[in-house]
Amino acid sequence: MTPAALAVQTRHLTRRFGAITAVRDLTLDIAQGEVFGLLGPNGSGKTTTIRMLCGLLEPSAGTAAIAGVEVTEAPDQIKERIGYMSQRFGLYEDLTVAENLDFYGGIYGLERAGRRGRIAEVVAFLGLDRRLGQLAGTLSGGWKQRLALACALMHRPAVLFLDEPTAGVDPAARRGFWRTIHALAREGTTIIVTTHYMDEAEQCGRLAMMSQGHLIALGTPAEVVAQVGGGGRSLEDAFVILQERDERRP
Repeated sequence: MTPAALAVQTRHLTRRFGAITAVRDLTLDIAQGEVFGLLGPNGSGKTTTIRMLCGLLEPSAGTAAIAGVEVTEAPDQIKERIGYMSQRFGLYEDLTVAENLDFYGGIYGLERAGRRGRIAEVVAFLGLDRRLGQLAGTLSGGWKQRLALACALMHRPAVLFLDEPTAGVDPAARRGFWRTIHALAREGTTIIVTTHYMDEAEQCGRLAMMSQGHLIALGTPAEVVAQVGGGGRSLEDAFVILQERDERRP
């Protein structure tokens, strides 16, 4: 795969916190329009990896690029190319749905006229039209999730980071959310998601499974299961095997 076709590229990416190495020698190629999952027990290095890719943490060694732009060399350009959504959603609950969208559009630098048009697009895409006047704090978990995704999409990011995006959301909302994710990927947006739900991980085209800062397995869900080994037959089995191995390590 040529660099031009890559949405994310890391080479020997490493982050140390004193004597602790949170991410060690991570090399990944993630294609445009790919739905890519980061899996691993707590402390495996997933969040540290995302923070480096978003330009929030400087690597101790190695390199990372988003849409061909080196993260440490052009952090402002990186912010223009990425969207980020966390499990806490990051909404202003005392603002309405429309006001949240307008606020985030302004934060991302959209001019007033262009902002109105983009708000109309994301509202139509996510079915928020009947909620525009509702305070964000009064929305259900599923609707808050939709609004948070809409805010993250306001500036048309090339790469969308989703950090445990369905935590605390009911199963029906989770299924709808994943239909939306695949629709975005078909339009060319690259999705990088962390999740503890293995049924969701199965919906990723490829996965990177991490343990104590190391990349343990990389590939399709079936390939990851085979690489982890231990007799597991599913991603759930592989995850449990990895947790048990971590617990046995000093």
